[in-house]
Amino acid sequence: MADNDPKPIALMARDIPPRTKPSNYPEPFRTRMLGRKKRIVGDLFGLKSFGVNLTTLDPGGESALLHRHTVQDEFILILEGHPTLVTDAGDTPMAPGMCAGFPAAGVAHQLVNRTDQPVLYLEVGDRQPGDAATYPADDLTGEMGPDGWIFAHKDGSLY
Repeated sequence: MADNDPKPIALMARDIPPRTKPSNYPEPFRTRMLGRKKRIVGDLFGLKSFGVNLTTLDPGGESALLHRHTVQDEFILILEGHPTLVTDAGDTPMAPGMCAGFPAAGVAHQLVNRTDQPVLYLEVGDRQPGDAATYPADDLTGEMGPDGWIFAHKDGSLY
């Protein structure tokens, strides 16, 4: 959708097709995201300051690698299913109606679906420039570049 295209007033979020690229992560991490389907909801309305995704995690799926942002705040709201919120402070069972927020430079976090039913959740994150991400459980760092995320090993060598 071009910037001058008319924006919708309202949509059925589940009718929006999932994005075709399952992840921006390099291998060997990209395939871990195959159980995640993101519907990029906010962009359809022309939102620029923050992103909104309706995300489904299949059984065994992960929302992201365990990570924390340096600049971006994130928020999740569980709509269906019972994922586990994994943080570097421990695991928290989640249920529909529960929410969690992650201020920049705070606790590392991810959702994991350890059940045999899909999980549906809403995720919201800001889009401040200069963001970077650390991944405490994996040999990965990320920095937001002008054209998207640039990933490197923890020693600084690029993927």
